[in-house]
Amino acid sequence: MLAVGLMSGTSLDGIDAALIETDGAGHIRPIAFRSDPYSAQARDQLREAAALALSFDKPRPSPKIVDAERMLTNRHILAVRQLLSAANVEATDVDVVGFHGQTIAHRPDRGWTWQIGDGAAMAQALGIKVVNDLRAADVAAGGQGAPLLPVYHRALTTGLAGPVAVLNLGGVGNITWLGAGEADLIAFDTGPANGLIDDWMLAETGSPYDAHGAFAARGKVDRTVLDTLLANDWFDAPPPKSLDRADFTIQPARGLSAADGAATLTAFTAETVALALRHLPAPPTRLIVAGGGRHNPTLMTMITAATNIAAEPIEALGWNGDATEAEGFAYMAVRSLRGEAISFPGTTGVPRPMSGGVAHEP
Repeated sequence: MLAVGLMSGTSLDGIDAALIETDGAGHIRPIAFRSDPYSAQARDQLREAAALALSFDKPRPSPKIVDAERMLTNRHILAVRQLLSAANVEATDVDVVGFHGQTIAHRPDRGWTWQIGDGAAMAQALGIKVVNDLRAADVAAGGQGAPLLPVYHRALTTGLAGPVAVLNLGGVGNITWLGAGEADLIAFDTGPANGLIDDWMLAETGSPYDAHGAFAARGKVDRTVLDTLLANDWFDAPPPKSLDRADFTIQPARGLSAADGAATLTAFTAETVALALRHLPAPPTRLIVAGGGRHNPTLMTMITAATNIAAEPIEALGWNGDATEAEGFAYMAVRSLRGEAISFPGTTGVPRPMSGGVAHEP
């Protein structure tokens, strides 16, 4: 099947769109990819929607959130059209679009997770079947609703001598441990990844992120602040477990210089990866890194030092790391249409492997 995957992560950097050919199992052929950054206005609108959503006891309509969803959906529709145009592929040749939407609140502890994005409107506009709302069924069944990419990580790493771990560094980090078979698929969130670093940079410098980790490289890690950040029982809790982007804040670093704060928060992300490895059945032989964090050499060096395992960008496998998440949601949309599992007891804590997503016909 030809499938488009769309991802807008909690880092709010923009929309990733990927076109792949896949059977939802072992066949994956990347065809095209594009990434469209959000404007500062769009980022602010999504941040405001997320802050409002977290104040609710459960998802409910709100004018600001409805407006943000409309903007988000329209931006994603445009991204699909531009992707297909660049690839010289007609919409009528595409079987499905996997539309993750934007997570504005993730509260499995309250029995819900909330991704905005109008799948029906997208299907109507594009004339292509759309699968969205990929996390809700998992949470309703008692799962964490995250992470969802492990089934795609398993397909990408087939044939590698294991165990192998795939670390995804977005706004929040998550790790997938891949043993010999499906029962050996384990995944969970590790802690903040780029999220706190981005928040710090925006607050202290006005820049949305620390380009190439250059700012952190100039600073010095404050051990007292780092220990305060690490003194959280969440890191000791066994998986499955997941986080909302807002579960940790930059407050403990307030008072540090801009460079020292960046260095300390970068070290925090690295140390949370090392803590996560303690929950795995065995140390991985390779640590493959996907997500935007792999572009930060300061962070990658700190992860290698903290874990004593070389952090390798996913390009080492011959894949485009910028496209991995979007491709993964295309892959899962195909699995959803075929009724195949996208979440598992070892990844989200659901009682049995289960499919998910809501399909919208054009």
